Amino acid sequence: MDWEDTYKSKLVSAEEAVSKIKSNDRVVVGHAVGEPSELIDAMVENKESYKNVELVHMVAMGKSEYAKEGMEKYFHVNSIFVGASTREAIAAGRGDFTTCFFYEVPRLFKDGYMPVDVALIQVSKPDKHGYCSFGVSNDYTKPAAECAKLVIAEVNENMPRTMGDSFIHVSDIDYIVKTSHPIIELKPPKIGEVEKSIGKNCASLIEDGSTLQLGIGAIPDAVLLFLKDKKDLGIHSEMISDGVVELVEAGVITNSKKTLHPGKIVVTFLMGTKRLYDFVNDNPMVETYPVDYVNDPTVVMKNSKMISINSCVQVDLMGQVCSESIGMKQISGVGGQVDFVRGASMCRDGKSIIAIPSTAAKGKVSRIVPLLDEGSAVTTSRNDVDYVVTEYGIASLKGKTLKERAKALINIAHPDFRESLIKEFNDRFKCDF
Repeated sequence: MDWEDTYKSKLVSAEEAVSKIKSNDRVVVGHAVGEPSELIDAMVENKESYKNVELVHMVAMGKSEYAKEGMEKYFHVNSIFVGASTREAIAAGRGDFTTCFFYEVPRLFKDGYMPVDVALIQVSKPDKHGYCSFGVSNDYTKPAAECAKLVIAEVNENMPRTMGDSFIHVSDIDYIVKTSHPIIELKPPKIGEVEKSIGKNCASLIEDGSTLQLGIGAIPDAVLLFLKDKKDLGIHSEMISDGVVELVEAGVITNSKKTLHPGKIVVTFLMGTKRLYDFVNDNPMVETYPVDYVNDPTVVMKNSKMISINSCVQVDLMGQVCSESIGMKQISGVGGQVDFVRGASMCRDGKSIIAIPSTAAKGKVSRIVPLLDEGSAVTTSRNDVDYVVTEYGIASLKGKTLKERAKALINIAHPDFRESLIKEFNDRFKCDF
């Protein structure tokens, strides 16, 4: 049987495909904008057939109706990164949060910590050899499919075909559902004057020929605004969005100076608009790999002039960083921050940057604090933190004493909060600021 016959023999409706899920199964769902929305809708519609189906995923970008009140009899959310659509379920106790470095998530599946019964994935249509691409979501999705007892795939004609280690053969899929819905889009964030100032400060730390890891949101996008006079930048990042496309087209990002995968943008997933998805489709410049390769600090460190840029919720005067909770309330997750902070720090000429607005809650709360809020998770330890950047400047913490760290951080805090921070400094260190 050739692959086309194999493909046709596995075609079913979404309703029939999800009927193969059994009560008490652990179902790993494709990540972020790669989530298979028609399969998820069909599964929710079929809820009366299930009891206690565990749904494992990181960022959920769809409706997440399985996480709503009243669904707990049928579904149990186990999130490795809490998003807007799952936050309330976890806070209310209807779901759980599993903490894990992003690069180690595939290990949970491969080494039996979280055996996978079913992988619900979304892939591109097959090429002439019968291989489908994981497109916008390679990350943990490909490893989950490789470990699952049952693989159910949406084959979406709108999924871009990305290169790299990003393929699954139709013979390795158990049930196929053909779809043609648009890939979920993430609109560009609004960039204000604070974000522009932070972006300009971050850009001052970036040299020509650097390789960048960028997070998501207004600050990473603001950084890109100030890189247009740089030369031969490269990308090795857990994800990219639309701003990178503009710099490629402007000739700023060439990847020519990269020491690992020269000439290539290397990522593990994508989030953006159709402009990004069209750019990466069949583009040999862009390669996606599973997250246990892309985010592995020992891989990241092989890039010369590696620079990681991430954000957080709070930084205390010792340099401890909380990026995932407000007190005891889990609002996001570890993600790839520590993966890249450590990878950049292990790189001989690397830099890691934590970039934040100096305040939150419309200026009422300082993000630089004497102590992290009670119960807050320490995402990035004080031993790992390199640079902290706000709209007021840059604090370099590596090799600094606790007293020197506190001074540097107070100097980039919002002026409205410096007096109280200085008082804390004087009391803590028994000296005048």
